Amino acid sequence: MKYLFIAGKWAPAADDGTSQTINPFDATPLDTVAEASAADVDAAVTAAREAFDDGPWRQSTVTDRAALLAKIADLLQRDREQLARTESLDTGKTLNEARADVDDTTAVFRYYAGIAGSHAGRVVDPGRLHVTSRITHEPVGVCALIAPWNYPLLQISWKLAPALAAGNTAVIKPSELTPLSTVALVGLFEEADVPPGVVNLLLGQGATVGQALVAHRGVDLISFTGGLATGEAIMAAAARGVRRVALELGGKNPNIVFDGTDFDTVVDNALTAAFLHSGQVCSAGARLIVQDSLHDSFVAELAARADRIRLGRGLDPETECGPLISAAHRAKVERYISLGQAQGAELLAGGSRPAQPPLAQGFFLRPTVLGGCHRDMTVVREEVFGPVVTVERFSTEDEAIRLGNDTSYGLAGAVWTSDAGQAERVAGALRHGTVWINDYHPYLPQAEWGGFGQSGIGRELGPSGLDEYQEKKHIYHNTSPAPAHWFSG
Repeated sequence: MKYLFIAGKWAPAADDGTSQTINPFDATPLDTVAEASAADVDAAVTAAREAFDDGPWRQSTVTDRAALLAKIADLLQRDREQLARTESLDTGKTLNEARADVDDTTAVFRYYAGIAGSHAGRVVDPGRLHVTSRITHEPVGVCALIAPWNYPLLQISWKLAPALAAGNTAVIKPSELTPLSTVALVGLFEEADVPPGVVNLLLGQGATVGQALVAHRGVDLISFTGGLATGEAIMAAAARGVRRVALELGGKNPNIVFDGTDFDTVVDNALTAAFLHSGQVCSAGARLIVQDSLHDSFVAELAARADRIRLGRGLDPETECGPLISAAHRAKVERYISLGQAQGAELLAGGSRPAQPPLAQGFFLRPTVLGGCHRDMTVVREEVFGPVVTVERFSTEDEAIRLGNDTSYGLAGAVWTSDAGQAERVAGALRHGTVWINDYHPYLPQAEWGGFGQSGIGRELGPSGLDEYQEKKHIYHNTSPAPAHWFSG
């Protein structure tokens, strides 16, 4: 049984509500978790408010906060295998992917521990004698941090580490589908002696717990990663009270391939771009845009290799791709595949559920390649968030750029070319928050992450990720005050 963590204590929900988490590999129950009520939301926000306004956290120094984050990083590495196993079971991803998530989460905490004191503010030249002028950075206050189900441990670290580094308090809510690694992370904060109320954990449904959390007037900032419709609803809720928001809302990401690149390297990376974590990645390279002269041979090889991807249990070292997160999500992805075919796409690989046991018990779907695609297709325009890659074709560099930017999203994209000048031109022209050249998927804690257009507002990671959780204050000090004689009286 997993409990809520409020004001430094683990406790059941106020109304004793519970729910079960499900193993996507075989649809069996994994654990029972407390299901928070509106009363629990209020208690968590109140605890965070008191810790921020009156608790020892307000008097904590940058050194204190950095030390806490560094301690969490050490504990993450100590428990690496256990955390990775929990993440694999909960999300269905492979154990190697889960280990990488723990390592990346560790790097995020270490990064913000390192820069916590480097953004304290700046001195401004006032242009006059006897005056000092400076900009100070202060915490925003109580932060509601809402993470998605696909990268629960990593995504909450992108929010929680900078929020705490800046001196805020937090109420965190993982997805109801994958809460277990976040529960374990909060246990590490308890072990590290975080003051009561600084980190609070709510478990439960987004439609109830999440909605009550973002509507609570005691929350000063809401950071959310997830779907567009929910992000829009959060913006509307935050408008009441004029509260700050940071939103990462997904993408429909172009992976542009020019002729002349190393064939095997590009095909291999195109598979990784599209099918890592069964395509359940906001930055997945789900739109392949391939030059005419390369298109036919490239797509044939891509489809052949996609059909050879080994599905299985995440803990099995032979597994290359795990299940989708739920039966409902798989059905949604299947509807996109069917609609794509109805609109003229050609099914070149996958598109079906594996029938052999034990895969038939879980939420598996074969990696899918759809050829003959164009921008009028729904499967090309909308985020599928599953193991589906669509293939479009282009002739010229200008056409590739136009296709790459023909989306309402703008999170990430890539260009593959052996021409360095072309690489820089295309990367510079793409309207996406991250653009890879001859690579796909790597990110750096010290480099900003976020998107253009409907991919969201604000940035995570890097110095800007810390800025999101800070208020800027101008302090103007006249060290030799005298009458101004503005008025004659």
